[in-house]
Amino acid sequence: RDTCGPVSRPARSVRRAWRTMAGRLRKALEIADLKRIAQGRVPKMFFDYADSGSWTQSTYLANERDWSEIKFNQRIAVDMTERTLASPCLGTKIDMPLVLSPCGLTGMHHPNGEMLAARAAREHGIPFTLSTMSIASIEDVASALGGNTRHFWFQVYMMRDRAFMENLIRRATEAKCAALVLTLDLQIMGQRHQDVRNDLSAPPKINLNTIGQFATRPGWCLRMLSAKRWHFGNIRGHHAANVSDLSSLATWIAEQFDPRLDWDDVRWVRDRWPGKLVIKGIMDPEDARRAVEEVGAEAIVVSNHGGRQLDGAPSSVSALSSIVKAVGVDTEVHVDGGIRSGQDVIRARCLGATAAHMGRPYLYGLGAAGYDGVMHALDIVRKEADITMALCGERDVTAMSRHNLAYVPPRFG
Repeated sequence: RDTCGPVSRPARSVRRAWRTMAGRLRKALEIADLKRIAQGRVPKMFFDYADSGSWTQSTYLANERDWSEIKFNQRIAVDMTERTLASPCLGTKIDMPLVLSPCGLTGMHHPNGEMLAARAAREHGIPFTLSTMSIASIEDVASALGGNTRHFWFQVYMMRDRAFMENLIRRATEAKCAALVLTLDLQIMGQRHQDVRNDLSAPPKINLNTIGQFATRPGWCLRMLSAKRWHFGNIRGHHAANVSDLSSLATWIAEQFDPRLDWDDVRWVRDRWPGKLVIKGIMDPEDARRAVEEVGAEAIVVSNHGGRQLDGAPSSVSALSSIVKAVGVDTEVHVDGGIRSGQDVIRARCLGATAAHMGRPYLYGLGAAGYDGVMHALDIVRKEADITMALCGERDVTAMSRHNLAYVPPRFG
């Protein structure tokens, strides 16, 4: 019995719900388990936003499927003690070769979602990348990290309004972000059918469609009642004052994203950003060379925007090897798209990637159980990566390469 007096019925309900969720987390052994929990807790519009691609979703599906085609070379009778996943990344050391990708609307999966994910990444010693299209602002996340921003990255798009761009870059500089990630594959937005069908917006629209979605997720509704952030924190009130939902955002994007984007525009960003520059959206070796030789990017990310832009494009992993060869060993090559396990992180490392970027799995954890869910997702990935490395006969992840792979599809290069 509680010695402080009787416990109210609501308090008992909260405790019972917490114990139930803690038990479900303990039983979540893989990212797919967290995905199932999140799908039952997050409204369909926000779950589908994270869990779908453009048009037929062929590239989105290939991103995930193609990693499993790579097979490991198992070794025996080797010393597996004193293992480490620590890796160099942009001049610092990270605790495993993993970066949390920029994801829009993260704060709609759980209140303060971006801030919770950033804190979980900090605890795991890996970078967190905040999207321009986040609910929490740059300043919110920097504050949540308590000034420890050495692994805090910020992602931007190239926009026509250069004053807005300069303001974003200035804010990222003042927040002491360790890297700026410039995404170049969104000059024109690909259509994601599920977002249209679900009436996606932030804050959510109120109509029969969305009311039906919310009615089946009462726990999410209760959690979000306490949320202070419902809008695009990096946009609303920061020069783009009229942007408050996805309808006005779509209009703003149509006005801001320039189909005439060229490498001079990229150099414009390089000239204004004093720190490490990472260029994301590279799928072609020639684009990779230009990013390095003409712009001076410290790192590039092989990415097809998670299959959310050009449907029918190759998977990210199938493009990775040719891009690694194109830029050589002096440039960091990262890869994003389809990473669902620690084994995929090791596969990426064996193919020459400095780090793998992961978005959807941490969103599943966040939707499932907030901060604890993200921590659990990262625990799962770390354990899978560590055991896989050991069974391949290695103790240091930086020593892993193609010699640890028994088979790579010829089309991967």
